[in-house]
Amino acid sequence: MVRRPGARVHSTALNDGLGYNWGGDPIYRKGAHQLSRRFPLRIVRPPALESAAAAPAPPEAALFGATFRALRNRNYRLFYFGQTISLSGTWMQTIAQAWLVLQLTNSKVALGTVTMLQFLPITIFVLFAGVIADRVPKRKFILATQTLAMSQAIALAALVWSGQVELWHVYALALVLGLANAFEQPTRQAFVIEMVGKDDLLNAVALNSGMFNAARLIGPAVGGLIIATVGVKGAFLLNGISFLPVITGLLMMNAAEFYTTKRQADRPVNPLAELHEGLAYAFRTPAVLLIVILVAAIGMFGFNFTVMLPLVDRFVLGRGAAELGFLTAAVGLGALSSALLLARRATASRHTLFAGGAAFAVLLGAVALSQWFYATLLVLLLLGMASTAFSATANTSLQMATPDHLRGRVMALYMLLFAGSTPIGGFFTGFMAEHLGVPATIGIEAGLCVLGLSAGLLYYLSHRRQVAATADASVVAAGQAS
Repeated sequence: MVRRPGARVHSTALNDGLGYNWGGDPIYRKGAHQLSRRFPLRIVRPPALESAAAAPAPPEAALFGATFRALRNRNYRLFYFGQTISLSGTWMQTIAQAWLVLQLTNSKVALGTVTMLQFLPITIFVLFAGVIADRVPKRKFILATQTLAMSQAIALAALVWSGQVELWHVYALALVLGLANAFEQPTRQAFVIEMVGKDDLLNAVALNSGMFNAARLIGPAVGGLIIATVGVKGAFLLNGISFLPVITGLLMMNAAEFYTTKRQADRPVNPLAELHEGLAYAFRTPAVLLIVILVAAIGMFGFNFTVMLPLVDRFVLGRGAAELGFLTAAVGLGALSSALLLARRATASRHTLFAGGAAFAVLLGAVALSQWFYATLLVLLLLGMASTAFSATANTSLQMATPDHLRGRVMALYMLLFAGSTPIGGFFTGFMAEHLGVPATIGIEAGLCVLGLSAGLLYYLSHRRQVAATADASVVAAGQAS
């Protein structure tokens, strides 16, 4: 963990480990103050960065300002701009793959199945990938997974270009992409803090969300036009090429500037024991368990855009590939706007967490009711804002409540709930849409999101003090060491 010399964790920082404002309740103020006095925490910086910590603020600080402050870190800049290009290609492939499946089969179940297969490796392997993430040099590992994902996109482009593509090809390559993502995602999530440190973590998570959704804004809109003119093969090929900037950026990073901690001492690795250690921490730590409850419901039943939007476009609105691109881009524009607003904040707040989740569920229900293209565009714009407010806050809160040596494993659980639950949620969406219709299916999913939020709110109200006390992993670690 990277810490500045002589700094202490004060009661306000303790209270706001999840960004919560406990100022109105003297009981929580007193408890936090006593804990911070009992466990004072000195913060140190790695030797490679000591001189930078003592020196005056570099020109980059003024250049990037509060909204983009994480970009002061050169390694993160390389990562950020490479990923922006790569993710735009990924979103092109997302809608191209959905459109290809519908062209080959015109089946709602087939679309749900390919989504299930793409995310199934995450469900199976992501928790063990978290164990690996806590053990390996993250930059080199991400290089390997990005290369595998690039190969998958090029293979799919070649098959479509040859005219020999069949549904089973799409299924098999979706599994390959899912395998690459399963091992990359927890590593990439845990890699962010190594590039920017804890001070800029919320900003980096918000910027990552903004980057992801800027790509969702640009990629599908461009991809829809490419599909309409060149065909899906053009979108697959451009996605393969788009991996080159992120691979180049990873190769150009300076390892001496990483905010790293000493890895666990060399000892025999027992993957099951290490996995149990990470899961046990998540489920016994109230601040982490709160996020787990909320993300489980919304991740499984709400974040199925890859299945939901093509179904809405084709079977509710009666539109085509270009309009599908704009529907997806509307979600991206809203999410990008929300991310830029969130990036200016210093803490992740409880109000944003619950309000974002509640707004998401309500707006998802509005998508189920809308029959008009432009009304659906507006609702999806707002839905994108709510989704980013919730997900970025949940991500940051979870990382702040997790000690460095467990972060890969806990973030693997986060990815399991958000992305690894998609095989269940995606197949559920396709199956229910086939039998009940698309609007009814989305309405049911919105109701399930409301139930999950209600469960999270009840847990929070009954564990407020425990959530506050465990919201900052640094304070918890200091208390255990004392």
